[in-house]
Amino acid sequence: MAVKSIQFNHHTLDISYEILNPKAKIDLIVLHGWGSNKGLMKNSFGPYMNSFRHIYIDLPGFGNSTCNLTLTTKDYARVVELLMVHLNASKDIIVGHSFGGKVALLLEPKVLVLLSSAGIYVKKSFKVYAKITLFKMLKVFGLARLRNLFVADDAKSLSEPMYQTFKNVVNEDFSYEFSQYGGKALLCWGKEDTATPLSSAHKIDELISDSHLIAYEGGHFFFMDHSQDISDHIQNTFLKTLEHK
Repeated sequence: MAVKSIQFNHHTLDISYEILNPKAKIDLIVLHGWGSNKGLMKNSFGPYMNSFRHIYIDLPGFGNSTCNLTLTTKDYARVVELLMVHLNASKDIIVGHSFGGKVALLLEPKVLVLLSSAGIYVKKSFKVYAKITLFKMLKVFGLARLRNLFVADDAKSLSEPMYQTFKNVVNEDFSYEFSQYGGKALLCWGKEDTATPLSSAHKIDELISDSHLIAYEGGHFFFMDHSQDISDHIQNTFLKTLEHK
């Protein structure tokens, strides 16, 4: 594991990363989802795809990476780009799970691999809307300290900058960004995923002109049980990009 200090918006972010197969010529950058870390992704994909240089990154505010300011998804993409410059990394293949999928999309790699990616807005239930409305009323009366009773589980343990970041990114609709992506995309999804449902995968598949969707048994972290098969598909998808050169 290594750490690189990145200067961003007058702040210093210490970004933790790990590289496997450092002498390989093709870069495979792997981005975790919200609340996760690079270790989970490395444990899943590290044993496979030995012909690629794997770069596992803790996104700002997660794992061993720091974050002391409020960010947007575009900010996350810019921070990853700055780290890539330091590592002399190319945008050959970028894998993103959940929130990491949106970051991967903005980086515009040759091959985009989305694992149950976020980015398609799913309408909230009445129960969720009611909780939001009640919390806003309590804020008016100075009871914002009761925040943990109302916020999503993903946000309860966050620092204030990261909580504000969570609010920035949680309900984004990246439909336009998906439609503008011009490379090859491999979409891998869990059939029982309730966080980013399979219906989102079908919409993304329609929006991206050159995409292939594979549905697996499992929920939001389905890839942990299917990493070898996904790895085979990643390698085959990248090989197809070479056929057209």
